[in-house]
Amino acid sequence: MSIKVLAQNKKALFDYEILDRLEAGIVLTGNEVKSARAGHVSLVGAFGNIHQGELFLINCTISPYSHAAEHKKGEESRSRKLLIHKREINRLIGDISRKGVTLVALKMYLNDKNRIKVEIGIAKHKKAASKKAALKERDIRRETERVWRGR
Repeated sequence: MSIKVLAQNKKALFDYEILDRLEAGIVLTGNEVKSARAGHVSLVGAFGNIHQGELFLINCTISPYSHAAEHKKGEESRSRKLLIHKREINRLIGDISRKGVTLVALKMYLNDKNRIKVEIGIAKHKKAASKKAALKERDIRRETERVWRGR
């Protein structure tokens, strides 16, 4: 059971506090699948949005496949439908409306059945003070690891 990570949104982990994670399938064209498998995906700024009872991934950039016969301009960052169960969509609608949270794309990967999946995080935006505290905590942890390795 190994997964191959195609793209990761490290900025989201820094900017948001992740409350919950869920896995979703994604609807792609053939050329987008080939390009994604080659790793030409960017999730920076990508987020989820619910429209008419369906979940969409917005601002995910998949570069055009180099050997494709044709590709349309502006197709790189189009909205792509995410595949999750209806009860999960209803739960997400409740979470977003009550808690003031957002849906952020965390990573895109190939699962063990060789299908492209997207990990969506239910996230709350961090304040500047909590970002500083997280940086300080990480620096302290690094320093203690250096001391232990030095012995």
